[in-house]
Amino acid sequence: MPKKIQNFARSALVKPITINEVEYVKQEAKIVYLLECLQKTPPPVLIFAEKKQDVDAIHEYLLLKGVEAVAIHGGKDQEERSRSVEAFRRQEKDVLVATDVASKGLDFPDIQHVINYDMPDDVENYVHRIGRTGRSGNKGLATTFINKSNDESVLLDLKHLLIEAKQKVPPFLAELCSESEKYLALGGEHGCSYCGGLGHRITDCPKLEALQNKQASNIGRRDYLANTAADY
Repeated sequence: MPKKIQNFARSALVKPITINEVEYVKQEAKIVYLLECLQKTPPPVLIFAEKKQDVDAIHEYLLLKGVEAVAIHGGKDQEERSRSVEAFRRQEKDVLVATDVASKGLDFPDIQHVINYDMPDDVENYVHRIGRTGRSGNKGLATTFINKSNDESVLLDLKHLLIEAKQKVPPFLAELCSESEKYLALGGEHGCSYCGGLGHRITDCPKLEALQNKQASNIGRRDYLANTAADY
């Protein structure tokens, strides 16, 4: 995890443990493979997809297969989203399918499994997603589907996050190598997959940390302006 996220995790969580699994799944086979992944753990399970139409397609498919599932995304009205969230939180439904609207700001207890139907375009979003499981001293499982349609730079970041977390790196991901890594391999050094700089890894990248701090500052400023406007 980036240093900023590690610090937040240490302050907010108690002995979090997440086991990451990365699966190479062809695009056309992903929705069928979901059923097999759902057998790995008991509910509740969170499934993340990038597109609203994929969320709807997954939800419909699971319902047809007899899975107790609900879905939320930005295209659904607030009342429908609230009903779905509450049904999942009360464990009346076993599976919640969602876009990244559920990766931040919504708290669900005892999530057993997070499935990334799509690898997000930003590694920080990946960290937020899988952080929904493995809390309060419990073990959690995170499964991510990747294939050749994913951007190579994101896959390289994923590879280094798995290495840093001492997780198993599947062969098809381990074979990926950036130009800077190829150069560094000749000298036996390690560098950063985010900026390509020498002498540090992605978890200590000053450029990535500066970007995250800027984003956090912008969010804080927007919140302040919103509160100020509300006061008037």
